[in-house]
This record gives sequence, C-alpha cells and structure tokens, in this order.
Amino acid sequence: MRLQRTVATGGSRPIAFGHHQPDRVVDNAEMAKIVETSDEWIRSRTGIVTRRVGGDDDTVPEMARRAACHAMATGDLDPASVDLVIVATMTAEHRSPNVAGMVSAAIGTSGAAVMDINVACSGFVHALAVADMAIRCGSSTRALVIGSERMTAFTDMTDRSTCVLTADGAGAVVLDASTEPCVGPVAWGSTPEMVQAVRIQPPSNLFAQDGRAVYRWALTHGAANARRAIELAEVDPDRIEVLVTHQANLRIIEPLGTQLGMSERIVVTDVVESGNTSAASIPLGLSKWWHAGRIPSNALALLFGFGGGFAFASTVIRTPERS
Repeated sequence: MRLQRTVATGGSRPIAFGHHQPDRVVDNAEMAKIVETSDEWIRSRTGIVTRRVGGDDDTVPEMARRAACHAMATGDLDPASVDLVIVATMTAEHRSPNVAGMVSAAIGTSGAAVMDINVACSGFVHALAVADMAIRCGSSTRALVIGSERMTAFTDMTDRSTCVLTADGAGAVVLDASTEPCVGPVAWGSTPEMVQAVRIQPPSNLFAQDGRAVYRWALTHGAANARRAIELAEVDPDRIEVLVTHQANLRIIEPLGTQLGMSERIVVTDVVESGNTSAASIPLGLSKWWHAGRIPSNALALLFGFGGGFAFASTVIRTPERS
C-alpha cells in the first residue's frame, strides 16, 4: 500500500510579527546595586544598557500569549484560523501542559496542533523550520510560532558574569501557506564537544555558560553556518538586507555582521535595550524593529540562532508586507 501525501503549497510566508516585554526596565545602574559591577563594565563587555525583568504575571505562557495576540492583531487574523502552534522555550514553568497548549487554549485556536521545542537560544529558528515543513507537506495551513523566555527566573543574581545578561520577553511570527516560498531551507546542526557550554542543570537549576567558549565558537564558526542558509535558499548574499542573530552579546553580533559583509546593512542589535532572552531574542528583535519601521517590508532577512546544546540554526525569510 502506497501512502498518499497531499502537498498543499510550495512553501510558507511570514504574514505578521508580534512581541511582548515586561514593563519593568532595569538599567545598568540598578544592576550595580545588586552585584559588584558598573555601567562601563557591562557596556564594554556586552553592549547591554537596559533589560526587561518580569513580574509575577509575566509567566512564559502569558508573555507568549501577549506576543501571539499582538501578531494576530497586526495581521487582522482570526485565532481560529491557526492550525499549528509551536513555542520555543527552555524556561517553561510546567512540564505539562506545554506552553503551546496553554497559548492555544487562551487565544482560541479551535483545536490546533500544539508543541514546545527546547533548543535553547536557537529554539525559535528550529521552531520556524518545523512549522515551515509542516506547511510544505500539507499538515498545516497557518502556523503561529513563538519564542518566550523568563530567563531571570533561572539566573543567579550574585553571579555578575550571567545576571547582567539575562532578561525576559516573547516574540511571535504567523506563517501562512504560500505558492511562493518565503522561508528558506534551514541550515542546522550541533557541536557535541560543546554540549555543556550553555546549561540549566541540577542541582542549582540556574543559567550558566562558558562565555569564552561561546564567544570563540561564534566568531570562528558562526558566519560559515549562517552562510549555509543563504546557499540553501539559493539567493545572492548581496540581496540579504537584514541580519537577526541570537541577541547574546553586542561583541558577537557586530563582528558577525562584519564577517557576513552586512555591517553597512540592517543588523538588529536589540540586545542593547532588551538583554539576552534566549529563544525569544530573534523574534523579539525582529518584531520590535519591524514594527518600529527599522526593517522594511518584503525584505530578505537572515536569521541565525546558536547556543545551548550546543545547537545552531539559520534560515532566510522574507518579511511581511505592511498594510
């Protein structure tokens, strides 16, 4: 017996972006009251000036829901039309139900497929790729893909090497079936010898990383892995207008932009005001800059995530039209 497969579309396209951040803004002066540090020290080593820290109501599902609602409102979309919800997170408060299920129930997607993906900092790009594949093979027609993290809940506030980095927030993208692919093939993989470089593990269950190893990997191997997505998408590198990497550290983002030949183009540096939000950082920066008019419509953007696992993923997308 031959299994039948219905291919409904040639690919998927992003049609709406959304984001949410907690109200509380913590600047470097406030961090200096918590741990031995200074504004100059933090800026020179990370580029971060402010970060958002969640309150009791800023749970991972709630931030994800708010980012989703922002995206749905931006696109004037009916939540009931969504048939797949994927949430990328490594800071979920519950083992079950998953975050995607809680978001789906909260916004009223009428029985959408729901799943969480935990690939830490590259999780959103992995989730976007899975949603695109589901649409390509006919299993979905409209997908809601979210990155949501409450990193500060897993941060040792006495460790200045990590506490000045982490922050909370969420970003969302809605993908629609499209005859013209507007999400390129994903280039993904891992570096097994660095599996412990970024971690949240017992007994502390607090965020820890080998910052030097991550920095060294990003500047030695990052650009080549990001370029692989451009090759798979078969686009001219000169046509890429926007670079959105994981917002880990300005000292990584800017050199990557130079290595990729994009320093004179649009390089998202939301880490400066939002800190490191792990799986939320790419959709958060993408949505904030798009809504602010800093990213054009219908532009080719290279997304590149890397971090815990030690996993990485990159893809090329075309940004939505503005209504």
